[in-house]
Order: sequence, then structure tokens, then C-alpha cells
Amino acid sequence: MDALTAIILAAGEGKRMRSRQPKMLHRLCGRPLVAYPLRLARTFADRVVMVVPPSTEGMVQVAGDDVTTVIQRDRLGTGHAVMQAKDGCGQGTILVLPGDMPLLAVETIERLVSHHKTAGAAVTLLTAIVDNPFGYGRVLRQRGRVTRIVEERDATDDQKKISEIGTSVYCFDAQRLWSALAEVRPDNDQGEYYLTDVVAILSRAGARVEAVTVADSSEALGVNDRKQLAAVAAIQRRRILDRLMEGGVTIVDPASTYIEDTVTIGPDTVVAPQTVIEGATEIGSECVIGAGSHVSGSRLADRVVLKPYSILEDAVVEEGASLGPFCHLRPGCHIGAGAEIGNFAELKKSRIGRKTKIHHVSYTGDATVGERVNVGAGTITCNYDGQRKQPTVIGDDAFVGTNSSLVAPITIGEGAYIGSGSVITKDVPPGALALERGPQTVKEGWAARRKAQKRKDD
Repeated sequence: MDALTAIILAAGEGKRMRSRQPKMLHRLCGRPLVAYPLRLARTFADRVVMVVPPSTEGMVQVAGDDVTTVIQRDRLGTGHAVMQAKDGCGQGTILVLPGDMPLLAVETIERLVSHHKTAGAAVTLLTAIVDNPFGYGRVLRQRGRVTRIVEERDATDDQKKISEIGTSVYCFDAQRLWSALAEVRPDNDQGEYYLTDVVAILSRAGARVEAVTVADSSEALGVNDRKQLAAVAAIQRRRILDRLMEGGVTIVDPASTYIEDTVTIGPDTVVAPQTVIEGATEIGSECVIGAGSHVSGSRLADRVVLKPYSILEDAVVEEGASLGPFCHLRPGCHIGAGAEIGNFAELKKSRIGRKTKIHHVSYTGDATVGERVNVGAGTITCNYDGQRKQPTVIGDDAFVGTNSSLVAPITIGEGAYIGSGSVITKDVPPGALALERGPQTVKEGWAARRKAQKRKDD
């Protein structure tokens, strides 16, 4: 089989984005725009060449080591951009993909490439039939055969009425492409070298020009401004949710659920309304993600329950743990199997052992907590000494009473007890009881004397 090279055109300035960041690096459902054509290219191509702008910061990192990047220093059009990639391409078939069309389906590109090779075409273009073709190049046909593409700026009034558009996606025979590109001239309204002109050049030369039309015209949607980015994101989010539901995930209210393309969720998990799940998040089977929860960059094992309005950032939660409502796991937390993290509990960079309970209003930071520990309401680890963060270590089966403050660095031994209301500043040996309280004072008859004094003052 002929080798296939994919060229991704990602050097556009994206002026309409009104952004200091290159358009191709704007994120769509968890990935940079250009990551979507890159994923497609890797599916089909033996080699991938990406044309990038002179300011390549971030672009090379997104491309990865397996992609050849070439710079288009002068913005002289799509034909000029493809010419910059010539030295990185081999013989055989060349697939050209725009960097700003994230909705293209694998099945569509597979059909395009297959048709091109079967037909032995010099070029096969991907087209779409749309209700509003404004802004797109129109596909001109003669007796059903494609003869050329005319850009919006250069189209006549009659040509502008044509509803078939070019999507800027092509398959070329490499040899025919380079010879035709050499003939392209910037004789147009913008003074640019249009890749679309190659179609007319090949057609006039009697070469075989083929076209494949997308089944779903939304695949042809590109992103030129933030409104289009939002519109494309809405379609992509629905695709993500459909894929998850087809895989056995219950999405209670798709309209209010935001899940990024980078997320995986196991079957029989239920996702409640108003949730946001993003980043490289992995959620196992039979989990419950409660209403209003926000999970990013985290890994949840099977049968984890997130009660409503839980926030997890870069956390690991083991099987059968329960969290929330209104708990906050800041980055670096690891929650053991069967552990229970309750109402308004905040944890940061802490490891919590199996079946440990931290049920109520509390803060646990830079701590290692063993198995089967009970941490009472209002407990805090005082982890910051004004200069650096200090660790707290609590052994298995320890009991920390309500409203305790553990001043780090400190170690509470296995099976130790901390009396409620204590401020613990020294290590506690295993099995010991630690108390730190002022003596209780009781003044008999104080309330009556206070009332009498108030009457006298009045």
C-alpha cells in the first residue's frame, strides 16, 4: 500500500479570536484545537507534517516528537503553506487537514482516503452541502464532475448561491500535487497562493478529480472566532456524552453536564446534573457523581460516591470511598478504599488510609493518615509555620477528638487518642491519651447576679 503523509495546516494567525495565544492552541473540550486533526492524522498517516507560525511556542509541544513541524514565515495562503511541508513529505498519498476543524470523524477521512486510492485520482476533495455557504469556497461542477473551487471573495453572485462547499480537506497524489502547486499564482482578491487553485489546474490538465461529500455537514465547521469555538464545543460535548451513554454511563441531564474529551468513565456510573468533569480524569464503574460536583485531573476507582458539590483536583480515590457533600480535595490527595470524607472537609496534599473517617468541617494538609482513623469535627492540621509547610502523621486506629488542632510537624501514634478541644504540639506515643485544655471554671449563681446588675444599671 502507498505510504500516506498527512499535512496539518496550523499556521493561521487567528486574528478574529482577539487573542495573544495562537488560535490552534485554544482549548476545545479539554484539548487544543489542533490536537483533533493531529489525532486523525496519526490514525491514517505513516508520517505527519504540521505547518506552524513563526512563533512556535506551545505548538511543537502539542505536536509531539513523532510530528515534523515546519514554519510558514510569510502568510501567503494555503498553497504556500503546503509548499513549506514539501521536504517533509514522501511519495504516495498526501492528506491535507486544516488545523481548525475539530469535528471531522474518523469514518469520514477513512472514506475519503479509500475513495481516493480506489479511484486512482490526482486529487479527491471533501465537500459539504450547507444551508448557509457564506464565507466558504464554492465547488463548481460541469456535468457532475468537479472543475474548480472559487473562494467567497472571488465568486460571482450566481456562484455564491451554490450550497456545496469545499471543506479544505484533500487527498492528493504527491507527484501531481507538487507539479500543480508550481503553477499556482496569486491572481485573486487577497493576493495569496490558494490551494484550491490546484483543483482547477489538475482538472484542466485532464487529471482525475474526485469528491466525497460528508454525511453530516457539521463536520465541516471551522473555528475562526470565539462564537464559532462555542458553537463547535456544544456539538463536541454532545458527541462526548453520546459516546459515554452508549458505553453504559447514565447522564441524568445532558444539557447541564460538561465532560471533556479527555475523560473516561466506566459503565453503570451515574452523573448527576450541573457537573463538570475535565482534564485527564478516569472514573471507574458503578460510581455516583453528585449534582454540582467538579472533578479535574483525578482518578476514581469503582463504586466511589461523590455527594453533591464536591470538588476534586488532581486526586486519587480508591474503591468504595465516599466524599461530600461540599468537600474539597486540592491537588495531591490520595483517599483510601472505603474512606469517608464528609461535609465541608478540605484536604490538601494528604494521603488518607482505608476506612478512615473525616466527616465534618475540617482541614487536613500535608498529612499522612493511617487506616481506620476517626477525625472529629472541626479538626485542623496546622501545617504552615510561617515559612514552610510541615507534615502531620497519624497512625492506624487513632482517634482525634472534635475541635482539635495538630500543630505540625507532629506524629500521632497508632491507637492514640486526642481529647476534644486539644491543641497538640508534641508527638503522641502509640496508645496514649493526649489532652491540652485549660481548667474549667464554674461560678455558681453568676447568671442571676448578672441579671440583677443589669436591672440596677437600667
